[in-house]
Order: sequence, then structure tokens, then C-alpha cells
Amino acid sequence: MPSPQSLSESDRRQVAGWAAECAERVLVLFEAEAPADGRPRDAIARTRAFARGELDAAGEIRRRFVAGRAAHAVSSPAAVAAARAAAQAAGVAHMGAHALGAAAYAAKAAGLAAPDRHQAVHDEISWQLERMTDQTRSALRQLPLVGEDSAGPLGSGLLASGMLGSIIREIQTALRGTSPRNGGPVGEPPSGRSSSG
Repeated sequence: MPSPQSLSESDRRQVAGWAAECAERVLVLFEAEAPADGRPRDAIARTRAFARGELDAAGEIRRRFVAGRAAHAVSSPAAVAAARAAAQAAGVAHMGAHALGAAAYAAKAAGLAAPDRHQAVHDEISWQLERMTDQTRSALRQLPLVGEDSAGPLGSGLLASGMLGSIIREIQTALRGTSPRNGGPVGEPPSGRSSSG
């Protein structure tokens, strides 16, 4: 029985386009440090081709680790996160849950590159949510909440902890329409705290 994090192939193709957009938005952070290394850009292009139905899942599953190796070619945390965003996008052909990984690493990269980390992460998540089509939202809502299912990338590993886990929780909460902190609409600060925290 496949993991609930897999999604159907048609849903994986749907969320792949969104994951590629998220990863491409921070690609400049990687390319500024390693302009000659085309692995992340190629992974994003292949993810888009997969989304359009031009590449088969089996071939992309075999290639999904190529972009991740590019993270070892850079040293700044933002560039590393940008490479990992591309790698997660490439992994969508294997499991749809990697789309949330791509978004999380992209938001993390944006935050690491900005002086106001919290605001940059929030702004990136807002942009990502605005870029979702109804079909993408519907597909992503099928995924289990981060940390609740061990059979995939949303299990108890890297995507479920720290900044990445917080970002994915915020995205999943927005997909469901309420804030995890105060039960109100997404974007409102929790009671008693300012939005700059």
C-alpha cells in the first residue's frame, strides 16, 4: 500500500509545478555563490517538465538526488537551503509531500538571506500560498500533517523539525484555514504578541 504522502501521479504532477515555482524564486541565492553549477536549475526545469507530463515518474525518481548534491558546492546557509529547495522539488515525482519540502526550504533560504528573517519567511510563505491553484491546494490538503505519518518526508525527519517543520505547519494550517497559534485567521499574530516577533 502506498504512503499517504505519495499522492496520485496526477496530483504529483499538479503540485510539482508549484514546487518548482517555490524553488526557482530563491535559486538566485545558490547561483550567486556557484554560478557555473547548473544542477539546481536543471532540477527545477525537469520538475516543470514532469508537471507538464513531458517526463515520466520513473526517470525522475532515479534523478531526484542530483540537485541535492549541489548543496555541498556552496557554503552559505541560504545557498544550501536554495539547493535543497530544488532537490525537494525534484523529489515530487517520487512523493508529493516533497512539494511542501521545496516550499519550506525556499522560505528558509529567503529568511536566511534577509536581515529580518521572521518577516522574510512570512512574506515567502504568503507568496507561496498566493501561487497555489485550487487544484494544488486540493492535492496538498490530502497530505497528512507534518510529523503525523512516518512513511515519507513529512515524518519525523528534517522536514518535521526546526524552522522547516514550523514553515510546513504554517502552510498546512493555511490550507485548512485557521491559525495554529490562536485559532484565528492565518496572518493574525497570537494573542498578546506583536507580529514582529
